[in-house]
Amino acid sequence: MTNHVPASAKALKYLQIIFFTSVILYFGKTLFIPLFYGLLIAIILFPVCKWLEQRRFPRALAITICLLIVALLLAGIAALLIWQMGMFRHDAPALINKLQKTIQDLAQWIETSFGLTIANWTEQGLVGLGSIVKAVINDLFDTVFILFLVPIYTALFLYHRRAFVQFLRWVTGEKHKAKLDLILHKMIRTYFNYIKGMLLVYIIVGILNSIGLLILGIEHAILFGLLCAIMTIIPYVGIVVSALLPISVAWLSTGSLWYPLGVVAVFSVVQYLEANVIFPKVVGIQLGVSTWAMLVAIVAGGILWGISGMILFIPLVALLKIASEDMEEWKPLHVIIRRDD
Repeated sequence: MTNHVPASAKALKYLQIIFFTSVILYFGKTLFIPLFYGLLIAIILFPVCKWLEQRRFPRALAITICLLIVALLLAGIAALLIWQMGMFRHDAPALINKLQKTIQDLAQWIETSFGLTIANWTEQGLVGLGSIVKAVINDLFDTVFILFLVPIYTALFLYHRRAFVQFLRWVTGEKHKAKLDLILHKMIRTYFNYIKGMLLVYIIVGILNSIGLLILGIEHAILFGLLCAIMTIIPYVGIVVSALLPISVAWLSTGSLWYPLGVVAVFSVVQYLEANVIFPKVVGIQLGVSTWAMLVAIVAGGILWGISGMILFIPLVALLKIASEDMEEWKPLHVIIRRDD
């Protein structure tokens, strides 16, 4: 005799799973954030590592070469930014002097208009600045901690990958053992396509930003375009924050509000295209995830893990989409997160 589970009981079960998973992810973020970064990088580097091992490279040496490739790529990007910032440094003293004069004029206007003396304004500003500095220091320590652990986790995932696969086979049981290899293969291919799509997004955004700033005649347009392209890794928020520097430079160097407004217009258009056209089309197609699911992943990731969650939850949703394709029990989840072209 078949036992039919009421729909309300199923809904309650799913809500409990979502709740307890969210609690675990939130309070365990110190562990999970670098762990998932390491897993993501390990999956991306696996084809290169496997190719080296097939050519008789020892596994430890192959992993070291893969990590060196990543380090060289990051070093190349950093060198390009440093070169551009070196050019920007020549104009920095004049901009700083103009900024100081602007701050003095602003302080005098506030004192005249609102009766707030310089001393009170400075005291209140220092209190607020102290809180900001404290938060920045805490975030800096967290970032250093993550940067230290990520390559270690990456190397361990690559080195002990057979043990992790055997563990997954044991967890999934006999019922899904035949599908596990197919799911893992799809996962590696999807993550590679995801990174390829993200790189394409960065290139497109960088070109659009630079062209827009060059048309406006903003100095160091390439530097600002590159910075904003890199900050695109933080969906929606990154390009807005990174736009503050070129907006400030445009205002201080020209003394006119039209140029800052022009920069705002450029970055607003690019932000709209990146959020609604470029990112969903390029990366969404690569992952096969719907725009709705990507937006939910970004918001949920931001709530649970902050900026790292906004970055990591999109590929995690892609992982769920891959698993749900070949698992009958997860078909309802697959329906709502897949992309229908």
